[in-house]
Formats: sequence, structure tokens, C-alpha cells
Amino acid sequence: MKKSFTTRSLHVPFPKNDAHRALDMPVYESVAFEFETAEDMVDNFSGKLPAHVYSRTSNPTVEYFEQKMKALTGAHHALAVASGMAAISNSILAICKSGDNIISGNQLFGHTHALLNQTLHNYGLETRFVDTTNAEAVEQLVDENTRAIYFETVTNPQLEIADISKLAAIARKYNLVLIADSTVTPPVVFNGRFHGIDIEVMSTTKHISGGGTSFGGVILDHGNYNWALNPNVKPFSKKFGKDAFIARLRKNYFRNTGGAMSAHTAHYQILGLDMLELRFDRSYENCMKLGEFLVGHPLVGKVTYPGLKNSDGYHLATKQFEGKPGTVLSFDLESEAACFKFMNHLHLIRRATNLNDNKSLIIHPWSTIYAEFTEEERMAMKIRKTAIRLSVGIEGAADLIEDIESALQSLHKSD
Repeated sequence: MKKSFTTRSLHVPFPKNDAHRALDMPVYESVAFEFETAEDMVDNFSGKLPAHVYSRTSNPTVEYFEQKMKALTGAHHALAVASGMAAISNSILAICKSGDNIISGNQLFGHTHALLNQTLHNYGLETRFVDTTNAEAVEQLVDENTRAIYFETVTNPQLEIADISKLAAIARKYNLVLIADSTVTPPVVFNGRFHGIDIEVMSTTKHISGGGTSFGGVILDHGNYNWALNPNVKPFSKKFGKDAFIARLRKNYFRNTGGAMSAHTAHYQILGLDMLELRFDRSYENCMKLGEFLVGHPLVGKVTYPGLKNSDGYHLATKQFEGKPGTVLSFDLESEAACFKFMNHLHLIRRATNLNDNKSLIIHPWSTIYAEFTEEERMAMKIRKTAIRLSVGIEGAADLIEDIESALQSLHKSD
């Protein structure tokens, strides 16, 4: 009998026995680690003796968080990094060089879009943006310099879902790396390895951190890809075989760009993993109740949440995420001014930019996350002036509904 997510998380063994038999992994807030002999130190630096040497490259507390992520996802390797953006940038840099291109969904979180379209573009890496729900359009963009297909499992904040099986088939056909950002759909409801994902990246700041306690990221190599097929990783595949990608990361990009997760962050993330299933289930139940309430409200326009049966993405949400496509929904009001007035009359729900905190958080994406984009760019990414994004927390559903109803009624009143 397969054990539950929470049971498995709580009982992942330490990589090494703790000297004091601690039940929780200690926080190893140490910069460096001593070797028994000078010869051991030489063997470590030459790759013959695995050991912690310097916390920018590895740390015992961070290693345990990585081990838990491997155990819970079935990944071949896990590498913890400083943020979700570090997970994305490190992964892409490891498989691409100047002159290469990747194909990416065009409905991306604003900072991810800026990373691909501005930062990496300035170093000679082209990103070809496309609607990843249209598999034919994706395939038409592939050429001999294409190295990867990148997409979000559920787009943020548009909440659209691509058919992963179709993207995986294209990636296999052309020997491309399939990279998924699964931040919105944590491992309690999504198994990237099972769906043919090669590299999975996520911001552990969100669901995994335990309610906005810390920010971090993780890169999962699911062991699905033959790294000899990627010209940039191929030299490593001769020595490291199936471990080539993670070796290239640890020996080059991750190590040299300084994107390490701290030991204290790893401690929070370990605790967050142990409580993830409980928090996620509560947030999901709240999300469904709020979605159903908003759908029937006369003052609310379009409501978007793929977990609702009448949603366009419901079939794929059921197929890919056990019918639980995250805990974020969006809804439209009459105008941008109405959105601001509504938000300003909320007392329980917080006006803040994050996802999957224990507290419910609300934001107007058009005027905040996407403020640096032109109006045409925002419209092309399906960002609307009238839309509000709500990340649903673990408060009482009735309390959240009361707060929303009171703020909606304020739209009838003059201030």
C-alpha cells in the first residue's frame, strides 16, 4: 500500500545519522566544513570523495530538503536554489548557449517573461513565444537550434492549461528538453515525471515554504532525457551519463552564479513540505467554495478557476492535476476603478503580491505585476484591466465569503 504524501514527507531518512538523534534536521548554518586529512580535501575537489565543503555549493540542511523533494516527486535529482527565478535561469543557461532558442508559452508570470524576452535575449538566447495550448503552433516554431519547450502547468494569472502529453510528444520527436514551471501545482497533485516532463522548476516560496515563511526554488531532473542529445550538455554526458545535467549545474552555473539556498531557508521549506498536503487541501476547498460563490454573484463578471466543472480547463485539470489545479482564481469586475474600490474595502484578505500563503492575498495584475509592459503586450498575454487575482488561503471559507460580499456591496455606495 502506497503511503500518503504527508507520511512519506515526515519519514524521509536523513542522508547521515545525526550525532544527537534529532527528529528534525538541524540547521547547519556553517559556511565551511572540515576534512579529516589534506588528501580527503584533494579527493573532494577532484570529484572522488562526495562531501560538504562550502555552503555555496552544498549544505547538510539543504541536502536534506533536496532528498525530501526527490522522495516525494520520484525525481532523479533535485537541486535547491535561492528562488524560483534562479531555478528557471539556471536550468535554461545549463542547456543553451548564445544562438540557441527555446519555445515558451506566451502567458507567463511577468518576471519570467522579462527574464526570457529581455535578460537572456541580451546574451544571444532567443525565446519564441507561442500559445502552448496550440500544439501545432508550437511544433511549427522548432528548428535545428531549438533546445527546449518551456511552459507553466497552470499559467499565472490567466489560469490556462496546456495538454502536457502533446507538448511531451513534440519534445520527444525533436529531442528537445521539456521544462515545466509547476509552481501553481505542487507535487501533492502533480507528478511531472509521470507526465513526461524532463526538467521541473518551481518557486518553493509558494506552496512549499509553509505559508510565506521564506523564498526559494528547486530544480528537478526527472531522468527522462538523454543528455547526449543536447549539444551543450553532451560533453558532460560522456563522464556523468544520466547525471550530466545536474553535474553541469553544480560544476558551472549553480556554483558560479551563486544561487544557493540558505540553511535557514531549507529548514523552513522542510517544515513546509511536511504540512503541504494539509494546507493545500484546505486552500483548495476554500478556492472551490469561493469560486462557486463568485460564479453566481450579480456584481461579478468572468470567474476563472480550472477546478470548476464549467471551466474551459476542467478536463485537463482532472487529467493532469487530480482535478485540483492550484489554489488561485481570478474574477472580473466592471472596471479597473471598481477593482481598486473592491480591494480597498477588504478587511480580511490582504493586498499583497505572493501566492499560496496561509493568508488569502489579492492583487490587480494589470497595474502591478505587468505595469512595465505596454498595453498591447498585456492584452496579447490576456491580462485584463478588469481582472483581479486571488490566492486563496486557509482561513474559514465563510469568513472569506463575508469579506468579499461586504467589499462587493461597497461598489453600490459612494465614498
